[in-house]
Amino acid sequence: MTRTAIALRHVAFEDLGLIEPLLTALGWNVSYRDAALDDLADPALQQADLVAVLGGPIGIYETETYPFLKGELAAIEKRLKANKPTLGICLGAQAMAQVLGARVFFGGTKEIGFGRVSLTPEGTASALAPLADGAVLHWHGDTFDLPQGATRLASNDIYPNQAFAYGADALALQFHLEADPSKLERWLVGHAVELAKAGIDIAALRREAAERAPTYAAQAVAVFGRWLNEIG
Repeated sequence: MTRTAIALRHVAFEDLGLIEPLLTALGWNVSYRDAALDDLADPALQQADLVAVLGGPIGIYETETYPFLKGELAAIEKRLKANKPTLGICLGAQAMAQVLGARVFFGGTKEIGFGRVSLTPEGTASALAPLADGAVLHWHGDTFDLPQGATRLASNDIYPNQAFAYGADALALQFHLEADPSKLERWLVGHAVELAKAGIDIAALRREAAERAPTYAAQAVAVFGRWLNEIG
């Protein structure tokens, strides 16, 4: 029986990236829902074998400005309560933290660029183990407190909560392990205003993305392949 994966997308260029070809190769049926436009009460979101909630340039707490977020949070909460496999990346991780009762807030520092994270003992024993020898792409300013009942898997000196697990089937990543460095130009254009305000050296970021592209893909496949195997 073919397994189904649905990705909740907030902006077109922040897609499943390196995860999508892996899912396809493993025989998953992959589809997208545009969080701001599609019906998030669609039963398919609860029936899917996996839902991945992707990143975006808004705050998950901005529900009055972006009312669709209320439906998105409700859908995520329903999946987590039912212990259904759920992956949250950046904004998606923040959404998971919020529905689990944790505070999500602007951390005061924009963390954009490649950098290492430190794995906790639990992280070292998890699917994130390959990250001990590599770097990840950070691209956020918001952060969150660790939800009650969650297990911290990774941290760094800037933000202590970089990844957490909730139960056996939910994984939240603050960083963008899914992002394909060979296609980062779309991010550089799409986030041009944010990059300028943060004083990011775009040329340097572009060069580093090109240098890391070959090993980054292998790292992502190692992590997500192991996690997909763990969730069955």
